[in-house]
Amino acid sequence: MAGMTGRPVRVVLVDDHEIVLQGLKAMLARFAGRVRVVGEAAEADEAERLVTGLDPDVVLCDVRLRGSSGLDLCRRLVERDPQRRVVLLSVYDDEQYLYQALRAGAAGYLLKRVSGEELVAQLERVHAGETVVDSGLAGRAAVSAARLAAGEFWPGARLGLSQRESEVLALVVAGLSNQAIAARLVVGMETVKSHIRAVYRKLDVGDRAGAVAVALREGIFQ
Repeated sequence: MAGMTGRPVRVVLVDDHEIVLQGLKAMLARFAGRVRVVGEAAEADEAERLVTGLDPDVVLCDVRLRGSSGLDLCRRLVERDPQRRVVLLSVYDDEQYLYQALRAGAAGYLLKRVSGEELVAQLERVHAGETVVDSGLAGRAAVSAARLAAGEFWPGARLGLSQRESEVLALVVAGLSNQAIAARLVVGMETVKSHIRAVYRKLDVGDRAGAVAVALREGIFQ
């Protein structure tokens, strides 16, 4: 199956590792009748310009980029064009990254262990309007969603913290710096600072020590 127009699905690749870019191009070249790589970028700014100029059917982007985040890039691309189809390709086999990708507006989240045939099929599905997720990861995400629906909320929910704010607070309690938290969650520094300010406000504290004290006193994290 080719794209919706009968022609190959036009794809822009975004990854800051040259060996990964070349590997993806070589993998997809075997399916030239179904998928065609029309551009590649190693950095977010370059990718934005490329996508604007080429208007590909699908953007296939790594979660982590040099000096930036594929999640932030996805968010910007979708904000600029709500019809933009972005698939995050990652080594992170963790449902939290999947949730982040979907919140950023991604049309898919696949793992780098994906085979060439499966990747092509998933890109075709995305171009046809579907949302695709690695099958194993999707199963775990469904279990997590069921637990939340049953009232098994995340630590900190009873204090008014969002799930992401609770994740950030857990890393603050663990002693990570803002920069380390940004790297762990694959978000920008300003995003981390915004979440920490929200935590301070909701816990009615003025600094990290106060937030840690409340977290430990309330038994949010064991």
